[in-house]
Amino acid sequence: MPYDEALERFEPVLGLETHVELGTHSKMFCACPTTFGAPPNTQVCPVCLALPGALPTANAAAIESTIRIGLALNCSIAEWCRFARKNYFYPDMPKNYQISQYDEPLCFDGYLDVEVDGRTVRIEIERVHLEEDTGKSTHVGGATGRIHGADYSIVDYNRAGIPLVEIVTKPIPGTDRLAPEVARAYATELREVMRALGVSDVRMEEGSMRCDVNVSLMPRGATEWGTRTETKNVNSLRSVERSVRGEISRQAAILAEGGTITQETRHFHEDTGTTTSGRSKEEAQDYRYFPEPDLVPIAPDPAWVAELKAALPELPRVRRLRLQQEWGVSDLDMESMHNIDAIDLVEATVAAGAPPADARKWWMGELARRANEAGVPLVELAITPDQIARVCAMVAGGALNDKLARQVLEGVLNGEGTPDEVVAARGLQIVNDEGELSAIIDQVLADNAAAAEKVRGGKIAAVGALVGGVMKASRGKADAARARELLLEKLGVSE
Repeated sequence: MPYDEALERFEPVLGLETHVELGTHSKMFCACPTTFGAPPNTQVCPVCLALPGALPTANAAAIESTIRIGLALNCSIAEWCRFARKNYFYPDMPKNYQISQYDEPLCFDGYLDVEVDGRTVRIEIERVHLEEDTGKSTHVGGATGRIHGADYSIVDYNRAGIPLVEIVTKPIPGTDRLAPEVARAYATELREVMRALGVSDVRMEEGSMRCDVNVSLMPRGATEWGTRTETKNVNSLRSVERSVRGEISRQAAILAEGGTITQETRHFHEDTGTTTSGRSKEEAQDYRYFPEPDLVPIAPDPAWVAELKAALPELPRVRRLRLQQEWGVSDLDMESMHNIDAIDLVEATVAAGAPPADARKWWMGELARRANEAGVPLVELAITPDQIARVCAMVAGGALNDKLARQVLEGVLNGEGTPDEVVAARGLQIVNDEGELSAIIDQVLADNAAAAEKVRGGKIAAVGALVGGVMKASRGKADAARARELLLEKLGVSE
């Protein structure tokens, strides 16, 4: 069903379960390293391979990181909690159960505020709990990369046992037509919180942050929520938004025809923006949770928790508000910078000496255009904030104009060296020598006698064509303002 029609007939309710791999040096319950991209099955030991007699020991750094995440999300921190075993068949988990937390999470009852379309939406957090990640199965053969139709499967256990935090929201009603944008804004803000805390690299393309997106629909005016589906392991911010939009349209079509929604997991397909059925969704009792007998409970010292809270860094939303005031930019400008991950780059450029307006102009204009053309994030461009600040200084000092500055940026991006080296190699420095500029102007006046006479006759606007001639003759390197002044002087005209 078309999205707009679906929203006329049904109201969505969202829920997001976000998994974040912590950036600890060792795994959750053993000393194996966690380096991404190591050769398969080289970062394993008797504990994470679940060999008989091997016992787990909890990673203190992972517990601390989880508490810091909970505090940043305005959660209460449990005074006492414990791990539990979550049982079902994991082909890529050697134990065939997962050490997780069930009814006693480490952090609970928090919230995260996000800005969407000029509106603040509060996303309530149900729980933040700590568990271990699974390994990685690769299905070889077939057309989809999934197990169905594959010739065989191989398993890499390097990831098995890496500390994994799961952040679960409470149901999110009332988002209406903004549901996809709210889901994306939440995932974006959550990723930035993790970065600010330094607890994870949150690289979604590498799986260190991934979202399970829950969607249900209820008819307009109804009070009982519908049956939800859970789209698993969505691994980009854009896909979070698209999965919500696609699932709303899919469910609406089924309900409009009198069908029912099956509670199940679903897989998102990047190429089509649609989801397909995975498996029927288990309830909590199907996992047969029970307390983990090989680990002692966790009882964080309240004084320690208070120290962690006092040491939290400035969080992203607070930082954005501060920078917006310091830079004097509008809500729309700040939102635009946020949307393309330019805030850090602009801030670093300002720290390197550039005025905020100039830093924002280059990152949001010329550089954003080049990043878009190259199909890469802004941060991956081969240019640094220090180099942008140097270009800004050269423009402010009169050594470059904006046209020449764009050529300097092009040279830096092409690997031709620093801004100063590009200027020297390309001969881009603006013409400031009065004698050289005067000679160019004399030639332009000689070649454009008719336009010169119009200016002498009082048509001052005609000087624009002469300035254009000077800029062309100097290959854009003349100071346009000074050229205009000299032209009027030579023509004996004053404004």
